[in-house]
Amino acid sequence: MRAAWYERQGPAREVLTVGEMPDPEPGPGEVRIRIAASGVNPGDVKKRRNEFRYGMPYPRVIPHSDGAGYIDRVGEGVLTDRIGQAVWCYGAQSYRPFGTAAEFTIVPAAQAVPLPDGVPLEQGACLGIPGITAHRAVNAAGSVGGRCVLVQGAGGAVGACAVQLACRAGAFVIAAVLSPSDESAARAAGAPHVLSSGSDLVERVRALAPHGIDHIVEVAFGTNVMADVELLTLGGSIAAYASDASTPEIPFWPLVFKNVSVHFLGSDDFPAEAKAAAAAALNEALAAGWEGLPIAERVSLSDIAIAHELVEHPAKRGRIVVVP
Repeated sequence: MRAAWYERQGPAREVLTVGEMPDPEPGPGEVRIRIAASGVNPGDVKKRRNEFRYGMPYPRVIPHSDGAGYIDRVGEGVLTDRIGQAVWCYGAQSYRPFGTAAEFTIVPAAQAVPLPDGVPLEQGACLGIPGITAHRAVNAAGSVGGRCVLVQGAGGAVGACAVQLACRAGAFVIAAVLSPSDESAARAAGAPHVLSSGSDLVERVRALAPHGIDHIVEVAFGTNVMADVELLTLGGSIAAYASDASTPEIPFWPLVFKNVSVHFLGSDDFPAEAKAAAAAALNEALAAGWEGLPIAERVSLSDIAIAHELVEHPAKRGRIVVVP
């Protein structure tokens, strides 16, 4: 098969190689997917750059955890009627060496999720990490039905998915975005109330939610935690999946006095049942008419370094997909 890989970490153009590798074969409980589109996430780029300082987990890594295509082979214990099924997959390069930046990938059968009718494969390739992270962030502290939820960073991929999922779960949703240019993305995700960040954000949120916020989906924990604790109700919660500071200052006593629970979320290590619930919820949203995440660029596998650079330095809003 044709694939892209790296055997050392560093800049995309220096370490990414495109060439031929043996076709993989599914083991027991696994399926092989002929990849039609491979989604590129910021985490894929950070792994390649060694930003988390974990080094090379395997001698050779085919990047990207998310993708979509058609199941063309199944391993022992998997029903053969899955062959030919259009699927999106997640976790292909989570604790595994070979991801979706190739003509084929192998995943456990449960991680190959049937794509709803009419949903483009390229859209399916964008779902895994942002969609599953968003579902966990929305539901980490329990059901949000009837509760007031603030989604920070609602113009981003995880934020947009969180807006859609929280609205579908019956929450009163307020979306906060970094700049006015992000407002359209949050509204497209279904947000009924969209606010641009600024020094008066707390006051504007309070005007919409005078009794306080029950739950916050947080993308910039370091910068926003002080405002978050001001806005939260007694017993409220924060689900943080990213931070702009690796060692943020935490307002301990204000959090204590409000009995706030803080959930730090790493998508690779969510429980399997949480990932399955997220996949089901995302499919339900797509089947109900949600258009998913916008795609900014489609890049050929031979130009995968360009795809990584577009994630590092976005030229326009939307997801980047690699097309084998």
